[in-house]
Amino acid sequence: MIKMIKLSNTFPYLLSIVLLVTLSACDTNSKTASDAPSSTANNGKVSTEKNEKATKSDAESDVRKKQLEADIRAREQRNNAGGDPNKRADEDLSSEVRSKLEANIPNGKLTVSAKNADVMVSGVVATQAQLDKIQALGMEIKGVKRVIVKATISPLSN
Repeated sequence: MIKMIKLSNTFPYLLSIVLLVTLSACDTNSKTASDAPSSTANNGKVSTEKNEKATKSDAESDVRKKQLEADIRAREQRNNAGGDPNKRADEDLSSEVRSKLEANIPNGKLTVSAKNADVMVSGVVATQAQLDKIQALGMEIKGVKRVIVKATISPLSN
């Protein structure tokens, strides 16, 4: 009985350590493709790796699109259960906006970062129509105050 009580007293501490390690591994920049810029400061500079076909086919699949939308809904539900539904962590915002862009602009090479609910998107897309969709898609995510688009058009991103 005493061992069980001691174990139950240490459980919150163990859980806190696991959460701390998990959160420290998070990155505030989210990318829609592996060859998207590493930072929103590198606007339009994209590497020319040959994995574009795999990225495009994965992002265009209906299964992947549904998976991304489900991830966004799950994050919103978790946030609603844990506090103010309109206040979101920057990491969650950048991840959700990245997922939204990946699902709706499959051949874009975009990097997303968030700070104080302002989201910045940079990288390249193939068409003007895709570029025009970025701001509206970003604003669909609950908690985003503003979307700053620094992306450019490049026919090479097809």
